[in-house]
Amino acid sequence: MSKSITVVIVDGHTLTRYGLVRLVSSGAEITVVAESGLGADAAAMIASAQPDVVVLDVLLPDLDGLDLARELRHRHPSLGIVVLTSDDHDDVLFRALDGGASAFVAKTAPNAELLGAIRHAAVAASSFTATGLASALARRSQALERGHALSPREREVLALLAGGQSVPAIASAMFVSLSTAKTYVSRLYDKLGATNRANAIMTALRLGLISAELPVAV
Repeated sequence: MSKSITVVIVDGHTLTRYGLVRLVSSGAEITVVAESGLGADAAAMIASAQPDVVVLDVLLPDLDGLDLARELRHRHPSLGIVVLTSDDHDDVLFRALDGGASAFVAKTAPNAELLGAIRHAAVAASSFTATGLASALARRSQALERGHALSPREREVLALLAGGQSVPAIASAMFVSLSTAKTYVSRLYDKLGATNRANAIMTALRLGLISAELPVAV
């Protein structure tokens, strides 16, 4: 007989949380012992219920779910942490990985995937699993290679973008025409695999091309 797994669910959407409780409880060996819609309640709830796993939404109404996951990992090294998200972009996945989550599951994933993630987290809290992880790692590796290939001018553009400068302001700062500045920005986006300023800056931060200690405008 499988070992019983106790679970706490933290999700700010009442109907979603209700559905999660029913879904998670459908696992023969899984029991939901507490639930909340607020991240602020999670720490005390987990300390009281002592669950094996917490299922945590990234977008909570009062807290950043990934920051909460990092805090819970620090407080409870053996706690399984399943991050549930409607935004399964690579940046979010890697934040979950870096924050100590045990599993990363999209809200559109099949029910069996969530139940599997909970079972994984219960027995391997420090081991990260996510559908598409291998592909995300490959994309990060490719982005790293592209990042190392940035020209000095492209690195200058990146620094100006990170500082919140507009394209016209970049053209002025670099003493080039507006069309040339646009070309530099376009080439930078291509090399970082980005589609906009925010994507470019997040990728550059992750690759260490700019420092998180510097003021960054996204």
